[in-house]
Amino acid sequence: MRILLKSKIHKATVTEANVNYIGSITIDEDLMNKAGIVEGEQVHVVDDNNGNRLITYVIKGPKNSGIICMNGGAALLVKKGHEVIIMAYEVTSKKIKHKCILVDKKNKFVRYL
Repeated sequence: MRILLKSKIHKATVTEANVNYIGSITIDEDLMNKAGIVEGEQVHVVDDNNGNRLITYVIKGPKNSGIICMNGGAALLVKKGHEVIIMAYEVTSKKIKHKCILVDKKNKFVRYL
């Protein structure tokens, strides 16, 4: 068995950082669907501005809202306006085709990578 990249949202911009929430990352439902990420799924978040990396789970945000919100303690590591990469993985013994999407500064889908 191997852990392989399954999904990636590349160059997303954090729209909110709410330290008073009980943890997680809120992601626009449209982006979740395009990347193949489901609510409650574990994701790794990499902050391109400061190098911080964290693991959390996904909460579905309003569709086509562009929301990328860091919640709870994650909001101390990743701030509003920062550019992030969000990745999900799959444990499998099979070869899989990952879904990687590129978004613009307003977190609107640009294209598959």
